[in-house]
Amino acid sequence: MSGAVIHTPQLTPFLALEAADWRAREAAHQARADALTAAHRERRRRGETHPIEDFLFTYYPFKPAELRKWHPGAGVALADAADRACWRYYAVDARDGRDARDARDARDARESATVDLAAFFAARAQTVDYVERLLAATLEHTPQFGCFGLHEWAMVYRLTPDQLRHTRLPLRIGHAATDAVVESHTIGCSHFDAYRFFTPAAEPLNRLAPTRENQPEMEQSGCLHAGMDIYKWVTKLGPIVPGELLLDAFEFARDIRFVDMQASPYDVAGYVDHLGVPLEPIPIETPAGKQEYVRRQRAFAARGNLLRERVLDAIAVARAALPAAG
Repeated sequence: MSGAVIHTPQLTPFLALEAADWRAREAAHQARADALTAAHRERRRRGETHPIEDFLFTYYPFKPAELRKWHPGAGVALADAADRACWRYYAVDARDGRDARDARDARDARESATVDLAAFFAARAQTVDYVERLLAATLEHTPQFGCFGLHEWAMVYRLTPDQLRHTRLPLRIGHAATDAVVESHTIGCSHFDAYRFFTPAAEPLNRLAPTRENQPEMEQSGCLHAGMDIYKWVTKLGPIVPGELLLDAFEFARDIRFVDMQASPYDVAGYVDHLGVPLEPIPIETPAGKQEYVRRQRAFAARGNLLRERVLDAIAVARAALPAAG
């Protein structure tokens, strides 16, 4: 895969947000997060599960309460933010302003909170390095649009009905026909965390050999699972990523998840997307289905690369704002 995209970080200056400004952003973030997780939280209250959406809260173990936490990102000071003293990786300037000589000094001396970058990088530097390397490499690799979502089909290849992960979802064209689709196509899955769920019979059918070690060399933006994983990497970067980007990545993962299941061998009839629109299958075993899958895949690749650039920008800002070791 050749390099086609060069990432140029857009660094932003150090910012100081007044309490009214950042509290408004925090409230908007919380309202948005609550709306995004409302259906899941209501199902959990009733003891119900959802074979499509629950993936976002089980495979990615990030709770709705964590999604509600708004972070400004690195290099941003929050005025009047004493309550952040109990937040992990935050530092609060505890000056109370009693010695301030005038109103301006008093304003500047109020308690303010910032992401404690020294503490964060001391604990998470390797994670930051890996995510940066992986996302930058993904941007450089030429996207591939010929997999047609066959990873999901390979995950059920030659399984019996009682062995399926989604027992509530029957196979749309039956077991024998599903196996025939797998056998009549060339599988080119480049994503290790999809490939590792292939059935033993399907593993040798993959023309690629993705591993955890070669993931930065294999990852490419045409892969739907690589797109969903942007959300995972943002959660691992925690407070150095602005909250708005966290929710954008979650929404992106959610949108991909629906398409991933629509193109899967499972019958998703009876389910709706987040807008209440009934889910129609994307029959990748047909020419029309393949065309539709590639159309969606290309749109996700472009959208995902914009998110990858924003994540890399957030990392670059954090590195620029990191105090020099002394």
